[in-house]
Amino acid sequence: MISQDIRNKIKKIKIHTKRLIQSGLSGDYLSAFKGTGLEFDKIRDYQLGDDVRFIDWNCSARMNKMMVKQFVEERERTIILMIDVSKSEQYSSKKDLKKDMVATISSVLAFVASENKDKVGAFFFSDKVEKWIAPARGELHVGKILEKIFSIKPTSNKTNINEALKFLIKLKKRNSVVFMLSDWIDDINNYSKILKVASCEYDFVGVRILDDCEKSFPNVGLLQIRDLETDKVITIDTRKSEGKKTINTFLNVRLLEQKGLFDKYKIDLLDLTVDQPFIHPMINFFRSRIRRQI
Repeated sequence: MISQDIRNKIKKIKIHTKRLIQSGLSGDYLSAFKGTGLEFDKIRDYQLGDDVRFIDWNCSARMNKMMVKQFVEERERTIILMIDVSKSEQYSSKKDLKKDMVATISSVLAFVASENKDKVGAFFFSDKVEKWIAPARGELHVGKILEKIFSIKPTSNKTNINEALKFLIKLKKRNSVVFMLSDWIDDINNYSKILKVASCEYDFVGVRILDDCEKSFPNVGLLQIRDLETDKVITIDTRKSEGKKTINTFLNVRLLEQKGLFDKYKIDLLDLTVDQPFIHPMINFFRSRIRRQI
């Protein structure tokens, strides 16, 4: 039985999302993720006689050989939400936590997909898959996903993006659009190769949700901090120093490495910040995809 507090949060998001749908968000979403009139089946090697219009140039560049998209008769589209519930999502320097932002964005995407008659599925991960809800259609099903979004209590504190992506690939949910909502804070070398595979098998969208202090940390001198995932306590120096790597240098390098990986594999990235409006960035993201399809 879910609490009244969770029921109130879901009700509030439903009302908010219906207003967004009426303002045109649903149409932008539909246009950004519309198919070709056929359902995507798989990516395969190019064969003599294949229609050149179906060559996947991005995947071909990644695999260093000609790849084509294979289609079958169109059915409904499937949306899969990959939701990071590790302990790092409980960090924030603002009123709301990262996990609150993740929950809100996930809920809006689920409602918008449902409004467009898409199947919606979700899985929640830490350093393992905590919960999988298979795709289905309908308001009751979306309500089930939202209840889990706001009530799930992970059994592990840590993050393992590699394990989450391996689970995604094993699902073999063809013709699916995947939104992975996370701060993406993990060893990039652990998930780089499998992210390449996932980006070829799915229409993959990275949603990176960060706090301002994960982009630029203020100068407050020596500061004792605790790692939420390992519980380890360390002291960091937030002061600027000539010829010395600072905390902001570390943060900037991490952001650039992540962005470089998304660019390398031609993965669309939606960047959002805790406690800042997300609707206009989301609409702009959808419209950017639409322009690239024209």
